[in-house]
Amino acid sequence: MASGGGGGAAARMDPEVATELVRKGSTLLLLDVPQRTLFGIDTQIFSVGPKFKGMKMVPPGPHFVYYCSSSRSGNEFAPTVGFFLTTQPSEVIVRKWDAQEERLIKLSEEEEIRYSEAVRRFEFDDQLGPYNLESYGDWKQLSNYLSESAIERLEPIGGEITIAWESSWMDKAPQSDMERRLMEQLRESKFAKNVPVQSERRGCYYTSIPASVKHKHVSGGDLTALNLDKTSLLESVLDKHYQGQEDLLLGELQFTFIAFMMGQSLEAFMQWKALVSLLLSCSEAPLHTRTNMFVKFLRTFYYQLKHGFQRTQDSRSEDAANSLFLDEAWFSRDIFLYRLSKDFFTVVFEASVVDGDLLSWARKLKTLLETTFGWDLEDNAVNLIDEDDEFAPVVVEMDGS
Repeated sequence: MASGGGGGAAARMDPEVATELVRKGSTLLLLDVPQRTLFGIDTQIFSVGPKFKGMKMVPPGPHFVYYCSSSRSGNEFAPTVGFFLTTQPSEVIVRKWDAQEERLIKLSEEEEIRYSEAVRRFEFDDQLGPYNLESYGDWKQLSNYLSESAIERLEPIGGEITIAWESSWMDKAPQSDMERRLMEQLRESKFAKNVPVQSERRGCYYTSIPASVKHKHVSGGDLTALNLDKTSLLESVLDKHYQGQEDLLLGELQFTFIAFMMGQSLEAFMQWKALVSLLLSCSEAPLHTRTNMFVKFLRTFYYQLKHGFQRTQDSRSEDAANSLFLDEAWFSRDIFLYRLSKDFFTVVFEASVVDGDLLSWARKLKTLLETTFGWDLEDNAVNLIDEDDEFAPVVVEMDGS
């Protein structure tokens, strides 16, 4: 974990190259952020130092900025607040710390212009930490379907995402054992610093994903089949909510994962789970009708899990307060991912004809799950299903059975 404050990485770079990166990249000027605040952008996280005034050399495109304020002792943190940005070349974005609300706020247009001009004159240059371009590839793998229009479609009014404004929603959310544990972690152990709950804040505008197919005029056997292979439900969701555009759905999958992992939003986790559950419950679509989409999905899903667990394994004591939810509950075989992944791999690996790219990414994902989670996905034992999980398969009992 780096201390945000100097331009050390830039100093080791060729001066002309660094200057060009500063000119072409965007700058995030952050005024008056208190020391020891945890500040992150994309996959990078810092503990704010005394000189810190933001980030320079930020590549154009989508980014996620997130932070949590610290107590004076530095051992208690407020809930994370995060927001998405789409930066343009050479753009300057200015935010100022509001000490009373403990969050970053926008300035008046006049002030923003004044500070932007000062940034372009390099007046803040030695107080801006350089964006670590070596980690930019990791971020691209997590955000390559995240267009500006996808962000605008999903983000809440005001743009800020934080679990502090999700408490009323959390009480109503369906919960498996693992989700109950996530809520307990967030409410009790993670954040000892109290933050006023602002219930009037709106949540994200996530797509409604039905947990199961429901038809009045379909026989029990057909209904069971529709719920065991959710291809028809996927087609319905794509047509109704995404105008048939697969990349919009993949963009929402990336938005929710980032808001969950970096922004620590439980609402985002539940939407990510709903999307993953829908996709992993399809058997016709990956093999025949939506093969290219499923190659993109498996690749996206692979990098999400790879990044999430790599970060937890590499986490150090300084960012323990911001370590992610990936505790031992994720390694349990009763997590929704175990059953769904196992069923999905059976569909792909036992198909008589299968696309080469789909097969390749399915094998990579299976290896990642086996090595990272320690799962035996060849095990033929009866699958474990959490009865409280709304995304478990729906099986309709036939009369006389």
